[in-house]
Amino acid sequence: MIFTETKLKGAFVLEIKKLEDDRGFFGRAWCANEMADHGLKSDIKQVNMSLSLKKGTLRGMHYQNDPFQETKVVRCTKGAIFDIIIDLRKDSPTYKQWVGVELTEHNYKMLYVPEDFAHGFITLEDNTEVTYLVSQFYTPGAEAGIRWDDPAFGIELPIDPVIITDKDRTHPNY
Repeated sequence: MIFTETKLKGAFVLEIKKLEDDRGFFGRAWCANEMADHGLKSDIKQVNMSLSLKKGTLRGMHYQNDPFQETKVVRCTKGAIFDIIIDLRKDSPTYKQWVGVELTEHNYKMLYVPEDFAHGFITLEDNTEVTYLVSQFYTPGAEAGIRWDDPAFGIELPIDPVIITDKDRTHPNY
């Protein structure tokens, strides 16, 4: 696997190191030992999926409150997304900064999202599927969210949202 740290310390873009031949390629998409070598959590408790039917569907910005914080590894398995994370660690030098990464079914990139980060995405194609490897079980009552368009963050989306749930639309500003 190829690990590239983003400007937000502890958040990584993960790529498959491809061994290619005339059949295609083979590569490792997950390895607990390699994750540990980079100081990343590798305990997976759930694997979640989402399907968004329309381009411009916005999901986020979500996180889990203490003591149920999650790490996530996010991969787009069909279609394309602009995946967004915000550093909510108050003691971090990148507190309240965000990063966006394009994840597609063709680029095989994944985003490692540390605990205490908000996460969301906007779909760039119709019929987009996303898979999340998550370190915690979903805990009702521990979930939280903040507005994607909160001026405190200044997130710049590549396209305008078309579909946003009432729940995501009414998250408070940070």
